[in-house]
Amino acid sequence: MGYYGWWDPTYYLVIIGALISMLASARVKGTFGKYSRCRSMGGLTGAQAAERILHTAGIYDVTIRHISGNLTDHYDPRNKTLNLSDSVYASASVAAVGVAAHECGHAIQHQRHYAPLSIRGAIVPVANLGSTLAWPLILIGLFFSSSTGPMLIHAGIICFSFAVIFQLVTLPVEFNASRRAMVILRDTGILNSQELKKTGKVLRAAALTYVAGAAAAILQLFRLFLLFGGRNDN
Repeated sequence: MGYYGWWDPTYYLVIIGALISMLASARVKGTFGKYSRCRSMGGLTGAQAAERILHTAGIYDVTIRHISGNLTDHYDPRNKTLNLSDSVYASASVAAVGVAAHECGHAIQHQRHYAPLSIRGAIVPVANLGSTLAWPLILIGLFFSSSTGPMLIHAGIICFSFAVIFQLVTLPVEFNASRRAMVILRDTGILNSQELKKTGKVLRAAALTYVAGAAAAILQLFRLFLLFGGRNDN
C-alpha cells in the first residue's frame, strides 16, 4: 500500500476499528443508562428476575452472584454461576431485568447444549493462546531473514486468526441469548409489552458491541495480511 514518511496507511484500519468499538460502547452505556431509570411494573430486581427465569426453565443448579462493576454481567459455565453487576443485581429497572434475562439465556444455552456455545467454549483456550502469541511471533519474525522470519510472522497471523474466529462464533451465541431473553420475559409476564420494547433497545445496543468487536478484529487481521501476507526474503 505504500508508506508516507512515518505514516503507514494501514493504520486507517486500526482507527476505523477503534472508532466502531468506541461508538458501540458509548451507545450501550447511553441506552442502558436511559432505561435503567425506568422501573419495571412488576418490581422484580435483576437477581429476582434471573431466579424466576431459571426456575421457569427448570434450572436449579445455577448460583446467582453479585459482583462489582458496571455491566460486568456474565454467565460462567465452568462453575454454573450467573454473575450480576452492581447496576443489575439489585435494580428493578427494565434495563437491569433485560440484562439479567440475557445472562439467563446463556445458562439455558448451556443446559440445552446449544452448539455455538459449545464451540465457543472449546476454542477459548486456543483463542486466548493465539491472542497472547500473535504479536510476539510477528515482532520476533521481523528481526529474522531467510525463511525463519516469514514463518514466524505467518504463524503469528494464524494465531491471531483464532481470536477472530472466537469473535465470530460469539455473535450467534449473544444474539440467541437475547432472543431467548425477550421470549421468556414475554411468556412469564415479567415485563409488559411496552417494557419489552425498551428492554429490546438495551439488548440490541449490547449486541452491537459484539459486532463492533468482531469488525475491529477482522480489520486488524486484514491489516496483517496487507502488511505481511506476501512478505518474502526481501
